[in-house]
Amino acid sequence: MDSAAIDRFEAGRGRLASLAYRLLGSAADAEDAVQDAFLRWQAADRERVEVPEAWLTKVVTNLCLDRLRSAQVRHERAAGAWLPEPLLEGDPMLGPADTFEQRESVSLAVLILMERLSPVERAAYVLREAFSYPHAEIAGILDITESASQQHVHRARRRVAAERRGGEVDPASARRIVEEFLAAAVSGRTERLVAMLTADATAVSDGAGLARRLLRYRTPERIASYVRAGFKPTPAKRRLAGGAVAMHIAPLNGSPAVLAVVDDRVVGAVAFDVGDGKVASVCGIAAAGRLGRLNEAWRRRVPDAPVLDAW
Repeated sequence: MDSAAIDRFEAGRGRLASLAYRLLGSAADAEDAVQDAFLRWQAADRERVEVPEAWLTKVVTNLCLDRLRSAQVRHERAAGAWLPEPLLEGDPMLGPADTFEQRESVSLAVLILMERLSPVERAAYVLREAFSYPHAEIAGILDITESASQQHVHRARRRVAAERRGGEVDPASARRIVEEFLAAAVSGRTERLVAMLTADATAVSDGAGLARRLLRYRTPERIASYVRAGFKPTPAKRRLAGGAVAMHIAPLNGSPAVLAVVDDRVVGAVAFDVGDGKVASVCGIAAAGRLGRLNEAWRRRVPDAPVLDAW
């Protein structure tokens, strides 16, 4: 393959990876899909490809759909132990992020909600909300009619909106709320935690990476108890983490999160969705397999001072 063809693919790699991540919720799987698309680009009769960007978008989208439909993935996700892989602010896989819809489509809360969509609904939603494709082009990518594209997007928007808890909040304000929430959790102030949660708040956790199924909490009281217990320091938790833990606050997928760090290694992350001045959802992730790319990015970053350095 000539260098011009390679350059053309590489120029769009970031966009393709961002698309694949939104569809799959896994950075590793997204990279695999993009690499498979590169192999197909190599083998293609490129002189017959009129619009390379459109061709590659269709290839990546359909590779992701094949994976979402595969028996293995359906079994893994139906088992109730799936969570998206969190990405640190600045990760190119999070782009584009110019509009609220683009930022929302990559939030952990929405990635979790998109699990309830069919693969085609998910693809249509992502192509429309995150990449602003017109329905005519979405129809061509997914081999459906334009009317079907409109119906899939409408249905997906409605289902996501029905379960969405947070909203767009100024990042500085969201961080202040999370800092106050963390302080209340560490001090064991259950009543304050309950007061800082929306009435319909939800929480999900992988149980420090040890649970076979996700742990879910659906009332402010239960969420407050879970958060208070999770952030209470104990010798057993320090042993499990592998040493003394420092707590940092950093954005993951556009939302503020508390990162538990031992030396330069992230051993756990709790991401928060904030809306109307309160915490609307909590997502706790500690399984090492979900933190690989986050750790790579964290080691390259000069972090802010920890909000707690003696946990």
